[in-house]
Amino acid sequence: MTPNSADIVARLDRLPATRLVWTLVALLSFGAFFEMYDLTLSGPLSLGLLAAGIFHPGAAGLFGLPDQASFIAATFGGLWLGTLIFSAIADRLGRRPIFTVALLWYAAATLVMGLQSSAIGLDVWRFVASLGVGVELVAIDCYLAELMPPTIRGRAFAVSASIQFLSAPLVAVLAWRLIPGRHFGLEGWRWLAFVPVAGALGVWWVRRALPESPRWLAAHGRAVEADAVLTRIEARVAAQSGSPLPAPASPAASPDAPAPSMWRPPYRRRTLTLIVFHIFQTLGYYGFANWLPTLLVSQGITISKSLGYGVMLALVPPAAPLAFSLLADRAERKWLMVAGALIAAVFGLALSRMTQTSNAVVFTLIGATTAAGAALMSFAYHAYQSELFPTAMRARAVGFVYSFSRLSAIGSSYLIAATLTGFGSGGVFILIAGALGVVALVIGLFGPRTRGLALEGI
Repeated sequence: MTPNSADIVARLDRLPATRLVWTLVALLSFGAFFEMYDLTLSGPLSLGLLAAGIFHPGAAGLFGLPDQASFIAATFGGLWLGTLIFSAIADRLGRRPIFTVALLWYAAATLVMGLQSSAIGLDVWRFVASLGVGVELVAIDCYLAELMPPTIRGRAFAVSASIQFLSAPLVAVLAWRLIPGRHFGLEGWRWLAFVPVAGALGVWWVRRALPESPRWLAAHGRAVEADAVLTRIEARVAAQSGSPLPAPASPAASPDAPAPSMWRPPYRRRTLTLIVFHIFQTLGYYGFANWLPTLLVSQGITISKSLGYGVMLALVPPAAPLAFSLLADRAERKWLMVAGALIAAVFGLALSRMTQTSNAVVFTLIGATTAAGAALMSFAYHAYQSELFPTAMRARAVGFVYSFSRLSAIGSSYLIAATLTGFGSGGVFILIAGALGVVALVIGLFGPRTRGLALEGI
């Protein structure tokens, strides 16, 4: 009997969490590792470029603002354009082609960026590198949502976030040991750019064996191919579980329509809610992540001590999602996002009171709690936005709403730079906390519930 889309959906949603399932999660997540590396890199790399004399202190950069603001703007400009343009390809051609191309593009452009010796050259190649990796995370989120059963979907995103955020301590340790200074004849900041190139090529090689998403194949009328892919997955899952797979349940809702619109009910409200969410969450999340070393230096903390604190705080993002994974499928996703935003806002304001003479233990605890709140919000929203749209337009819709976070980051980098110049670090912390407050309000009031529901029933 020829399989249909409903059969594929039902069979996917009853898969138990075996070693194969978590291996697929890991293979996917190590691709996103490099986007997180890229984003985490902005803060410490800027300090290294200042030490090397390529970036200049104060408002000496492009548009009369700090070079760091232009560098961050170039990063998110590339991420925005790549996400907006290429996410439609992931819906049209599949998730797998994105995995193949994105890391190769990132590796080549990042290598060239590390060879530059001017602020403009760095900005240009940072933009090019970000174009390639910008859509990677969208494709990964879509694939995870489509593959994972409802009972473990939140936990899968938590584990994925933990793997992705391993980049944070790696960047922090490398920056701490390499900046400032020269090693084997090269400035430390260049090694920060070269390190992920070899890793990206290695992950690309390993990930060639990833199958296409069965849910995507079924939603595009390729149920026979979906059945073949899923049959192989089922055989390995059954062998690992040591018992026959449970019988598929009847789908809770009809399979996805062939061409739904994100601007028609019920998706229009979700689209608008996520647009507002992304505009403000980026100001809050990356405001802390990208500017914390600079903000600490502006409060009188030395560069080396600021980078040392960065190492300690960078251990939190990979650890926090694993701790929160216990709640990931028990609590409603939207309330996890709200809680994370509020925790980051409150403790971020407390962090603004820290100075050179502050107690190191107190500083670390407050900073760690801020980072934990941001990590909770982050992994929860990656799962959440992928659940809110049907398979036929999932990558396109997620890429569209996610692109507003990139636009926001471009503007917020200049906004934070101007606020730092005009109102000092205290004003920046208040701005960031206010943005996170808006995030909590918007999601709390307008976000739909998704916990434990099949994708086709949300």
